[in-house]
Amino acid sequence: MPVSLLPASAAAFAPRSAPTVVLNTKVEAWLTQTLKRVNRVKRPLNSAPQHFRCLTETLSGPAAIWSLCSIMLPKAPDSELRKDSNPLVEAMFNYQLIHIEAYVVHVDMVSQHEVAFKLTQDTIDSLIEYHKDIYSVDVSASTWSWAEKESQLKKLQEEFVQSINRYVFRTGVRALEGLEEDGAGELLEGRAEDVKNAIMGLFLPLLPPPPRIVDVVRPAAVLPSSPAGNNWWQPTEVMQHQQHPVQMDSWKVLPSTPSPTITTCSDPQSTFWSSMVMNDAQLPSPTPSFSQPYTTESHYCSSPPAMAPIPSLPLPSVLAQQCGTSAINSSYHGSYHSYGWSNDFTPQYATGY
Repeated sequence: MPVSLLPASAAAFAPRSAPTVVLNTKVEAWLTQTLKRVNRVKRPLNSAPQHFRCLTETLSGPAAIWSLCSIMLPKAPDSELRKDSNPLVEAMFNYQLIHIEAYVVHVDMVSQHEVAFKLTQDTIDSLIEYHKDIYSVDVSASTWSWAEKESQLKKLQEEFVQSINRYVFRTGVRALEGLEEDGAGELLEGRAEDVKNAIMGLFLPLLPPPPRIVDVVRPAAVLPSSPAGNNWWQPTEVMQHQQHPVQMDSWKVLPSTPSPTITTCSDPQSTFWSSMVMNDAQLPSPTPSFSQPYTTESHYCSSPPAMAPIPSLPLPSVLAQQCGTSAINSSYHGSYHSYGWSNDFTPQYATGY
């Protein structure tokens, strides 16, 4: 993309002068019709030099001022505005219209096909006054105070003065279709909104300094080589208690349920086996999964009834050592009775051998 050059009259604080016009050897028809429409005196427009001379003279006149757009701005700072329930009254007393006017400084119909506008001095002065007396007061009131606030505000005003004087609006060369008599004109096809957005973008906010970063002091990590960490590997007192449970005397531990213990024959618990009946230890048998039909064969081939598990009995040798043969006989006789065996079965079973 070729570099777009502007004349010296487009520079900041430069006085107004005749615009520079660059035309092609073949002039477009729309430009010829526009020049014939705005000129009161009929002039010949049969060649490119004639178009060049007519367009330069038309845009160089003192009345050749273009109205780019209009911006509504407050008349006073926000604290001094009139408050009213009727929004129409507030708009009439609190706001003003600033017309953004400019003049043509450059026309290029060969390379860039654009036209450049520069703001008039009256428009520049109006915007600078608004920025200093109203906008700066509002942004200062909306920010907190710091040491360099006034200097920053002054710097903001100086930057706006430079930027508004350097501002040049560029658009397509077809914008010259809005040309009127005496070289004045108005932007068409929504170009005025582009100018408004560009100018409002020059009103920069007042930025306070960023908050200072406070350094967070963190404690140094304890390394194994440091004096404070010599015993870091040793278990603590709590860990020692958890690893080694508290020892208790065996006589202090009570069983959860009382259990009979046969000690000697004179102990009252020695009568436990003689008085124990098997029926007391029986539990209800589970319900059978199926029932067989009643037949006579059941008296001869029926399965034995389910019984509860037999409690473990001490060996006879142990009982003999503690209580002698009398305890054995009494305990075993008691067990025979619990299983439903008669006392007569014992001698019969013995005679079999």
